[in-house]
Amino acid sequence: MALRSLDNALPVPSERPKKQAKVAAVPPQKQQQQQPDFGAINDENKPPLSTSDASIDYIPSENLKSLADPDVKIHGLIGGLESKDWVKVCESLNDARRFALYHSILLLPILDKVMMVIVKAMKNPRSALCKTSIMASSDIFKAFGDKILEMESSTSSDAFDQLLLQLLLKASQDKKFVCEEADNAVKAMVESMTPLPLLHKLKAYVSHSNLRVRAKAAISISRCVSKMELEGMKEFGLVSLIQTAAELLNDRLPEAREAARGIVFSVYEAFTENQEQKKEVWQSFCQSNLPAIHAQAMIKIVA
Repeated sequence: MALRSLDNALPVPSERPKKQAKVAAVPPQKQQQQQPDFGAINDENKPPLSTSDASIDYIPSENLKSLADPDVKIHGLIGGLESKDWVKVCESLNDARRFALYHSILLLPILDKVMMVIVKAMKNPRSALCKTSIMASSDIFKAFGDKILEMESSTSSDAFDQLLLQLLLKASQDKKFVCEEADNAVKAMVESMTPLPLLHKLKAYVSHSNLRVRAKAAISISRCVSKMELEGMKEFGLVSLIQTAAELLNDRLPEAREAARGIVFSVYEAFTENQEQKKEVWQSFCQSNLPAIHAQAMIKIVA
């Protein structure tokens, strides 16, 4: 059989030249990475975008010096704290710490505004800004103590509530140097404030959806209760305290369960201090105010 002519074969398409991607010329001034402002977004778990972070000094409270001209400096403090330059904000936060430690009378009238800026800075993902703001909160707690709660009760501000939440969240995260600083701030808060009003603030967080926040709140509650006399516990509510402890004993985190045992021991010692039959009195109290399974757990702890 004769072979068919190849003239009828489909033509082989010629390759079309590929278009070269257009590269826009970048102006020289835009080739350098710009400094992010105070509200810039950055991944908290990555190194800061700018090497200028290294210029930020984390100054311990004992190394802070008083201001030479505090009466003049106080007028520019809020402006510095609200700057879009995050380095300037860090410097102003350190100034706020100096005011708290050495010139607290000048800081008190604007303390509410300062605390709100501290809350904003804690939410910022830039590590240097976050840590400096946490250090500022520690010094404010040490300097003002109960005055912070008194200030809140006399105004409609919720600055302390927002600050407390942010500290518990920062103390609950994985970033070690931020977590440790937040732990120190929460501890300073407990040490500088009267336990009873602080307990009312902390109690709401033992039911928080974040289990680490629950544990941090439980630790602070245990520290508060350990500072209280029986009358203070009664004013807060002995039954409420042991119910909170019973709830935390079933928590998933061991830190929360350990804090619950601390609460139980503190309440037990205060409640039975003047009793001869301590364990019998404690057993009766628990069985009268708790479900049987929780009461039995409370009795076993002190046994």
